Amino acid sequence: MSYTINQTIAQELSVRQEQVNAAIALLDDGNTVPFIARYRKEVTGGLDDTQLRNLESRLGYLREMEDRRQVILKSIGEQGKLTPELEAELRAADSKTRLEDLYLPYKPKRRTKGQIAIEAGLEPLADSLWADPSQTPETAAEAFIDADKGFADSKAVLDGARAILMERFAEDAALLEKIRRHLQGQAELTSRVVAGKEHEGAKFKDYFEYNEPLKNIPSHRALALFRGRNEGVLQLALNADPDQEEGGRSSYCEVIIADHYGVKPGTQPADSWRKQVISWAWRIKILMHLETELMAALREKAEDGAMQVFADNLKDLLMAAPAGPRITLALDPGLRTGCKVAVVDQTGKLLDTATIYPHQPQRQVAQSAATVLALIAKHNVDLIAIGNGTASRETDSFVATLLKENNLKIQSVMVSEAGASVYSASELAANEFPNLDVSLRGAVSIGRRLQDPLAELVKIDPKSIGVGQYQHDVSQSMLAKRLDAVVEDCVNAVGVDVNTASPALLTRVAGLNGTIAQNIVNYRDENGRFESRTTLKKVARLGPKAFEQCAGFLRIMNGKNPLDSSAVHPESYAVVKNIAAANDKALDAIIGNSDFLKSLKPADYTDEQFGLPTVTDIIRELDKPGRDPRPEFKTATFAEGVHEVKDLIPGMVLEGVITNVTNFGAFVDVGVHQDGLVHISALSDKFVADPREVVKAGDIVKVKVMEVDLQRKRIGMSMRLSDEPGQEKPARKPQGQSPRQNPSRSSQGNGQHNASGNAAGNATNGAMGGAFAAAFANAKKK
Repeated sequence: MSYTINQTIAQELSVRQEQVNAAIALLDDGNTVPFIARYRKEVTGGLDDTQLRNLESRLGYLREMEDRRQVILKSIGEQGKLTPELEAELRAADSKTRLEDLYLPYKPKRRTKGQIAIEAGLEPLADSLWADPSQTPETAAEAFIDADKGFADSKAVLDGARAILMERFAEDAALLEKIRRHLQGQAELTSRVVAGKEHEGAKFKDYFEYNEPLKNIPSHRALALFRGRNEGVLQLALNADPDQEEGGRSSYCEVIIADHYGVKPGTQPADSWRKQVISWAWRIKILMHLETELMAALREKAEDGAMQVFADNLKDLLMAAPAGPRITLALDPGLRTGCKVAVVDQTGKLLDTATIYPHQPQRQVAQSAATVLALIAKHNVDLIAIGNGTASRETDSFVATLLKENNLKIQSVMVSEAGASVYSASELAANEFPNLDVSLRGAVSIGRRLQDPLAELVKIDPKSIGVGQYQHDVSQSMLAKRLDAVVEDCVNAVGVDVNTASPALLTRVAGLNGTIAQNIVNYRDENGRFESRTTLKKVARLGPKAFEQCAGFLRIMNGKNPLDSSAVHPESYAVVKNIAAANDKALDAIIGNSDFLKSLKPADYTDEQFGLPTVTDIIRELDKPGRDPRPEFKTATFAEGVHEVKDLIPGMVLEGVITNVTNFGAFVDVGVHQDGLVHISALSDKFVADPREVVKAGDIVKVKVMEVDLQRKRIGMSMRLSDEPGQEKPARKPQGQSPRQNPSRSSQGNGQHNASGNAAGNATNGAMGGAFAAAFANAKKK
């Protein structure tokens, strides 16, 4: 059966089965995804980390399904009902849904009305009336009346016969699949407000009278609807016949049932009864079953979409450009409690702290300036980080004035402090700074995250970083697993300096765990810096397998072997030595020698162990050893005099930073303590299906202010700088997209979010008008 699993994955990923076989073997042998992606390209045929993550996830699903298949086969076999035909169907089932459909008739369950009727001997009557409608049901039923068995009259008998057929139809896997396909393609999800909840659930008002095809509902709208239902505000239902007049008596699904069994009800005596059986089977059994199933599938798909949005944003944030090893003075702004100041050296080591009060109510501007200038001079500071929380723009102005008046050429940068307070109060921070005030720990974190966002953000639970979409509405265990994979891939893509890395960062390196990471730090503290990768083998519990997995991702800067600072794995050092020897050059002479390296032919240095992909990667790495894959460090310049939402005027063009990207648009920080929204329709003059096609978290963009709601502190923006506030724009649709048949329904457009994070439809594709303001759910109040 493993062959079938491997074959299925190969088809889904559009790769060769040999690649899948090799990757699964490596995973089963305890190898990590980053290690396989980087150092086992020959084995897997070059599968990258994204393909391997998808393979790993799919492998888990298919193996769970295979385990379930064996349980079902055993259960039916023990009942003595496993025919060769049924076994073949079960073995061919390609989804958990199909497996459960086939298992339904044999699944142990409580005694039902149909089972009671069968036990009373009514099954022959049910079969007879279904097959021969020329009989009069009441007359045929008289022969089966048995008060002792609970069927005292013909009505009770016919009810029992009907229950037998209803349950049989509801457990017919082939029929269920036909109806399921129809519903997936044609059904609508409807939402209505629960009577009396109109005021309490005002935030869901766009869903009080809502309909949308099931297949069209995006993840953020689906999760909003489910949240409304969970809060008791909305009632959700599946409408199988959206084109039918409300209150219609029959459903097209009843036609599907009749056609499936080759029944064409006419005017014969039992036809009315047969039609009733079909109708009841659909409305009471099948609809309820499939509605629950399809709602669950919609939620699962929506959760997956929301988790992917979070994962993509997190990756962009972690891979943001680092300012680098520069002595940094960090300020965590505040008003009444003052601004907390921390100075960290090039490695992030804390050098000094202070608290200043440059703002109201104390307004100690001169004293505060003197303190900051003294710290700058004492530690030779060349970078200033300012947290973007309360009083951030006031602090930014204070620093700008101080630098200008003292003619200091020091760069000042606004830094997101999302999650800094979570880190400050964490056990990790307490262990790192046991005698430091919690608020000062936050300033340290702000400075470090400017120097190296990845190294600092790994200390914070990814769910606290603030770049998700409906993150609290999804499976928390699945979300944590997805985000942990992102962090692991980012850390290993960049590499880690083993002599400066924190335990939190080391824990994310392939092959390491919390215990080994702490052991590395303990060894470093007791014995001094690591001078070579081989020394890592002396660390407690870092065995051969862990060393194999982690060694290539750990860097030894300025060590004994120059290769230890590169991504070349120790197992491949012999290849580099062979290249040097074959060309009569010293090792130092080839590292970074671009002209020489570009002249090499990788195929000349391959052997049985190291193939062309590995040798090619080695030569590329030697050209720029230890290169950082992250982009060049850049910062946004906020407009002078624009500090609060009230300072914004429609029509202003401002520079800002993308803080979060969702399915419905992107949030932008322009320095007013409240992110503005660029709706998906205003990201570009071209149709945009996915906002990430245009922007990602951390991007510096220019936006035009389109709408300002002072009362609710909501800002509407556009990246189409030719747009004018209040000007309606024509809807932009992809080629071939047709409008909804019923334009009065509120599910049009791309959908937006209201103030509590719930989707609000009815947004036009082009304008930023009043409905726009409902889209500010996930904007952080800074």
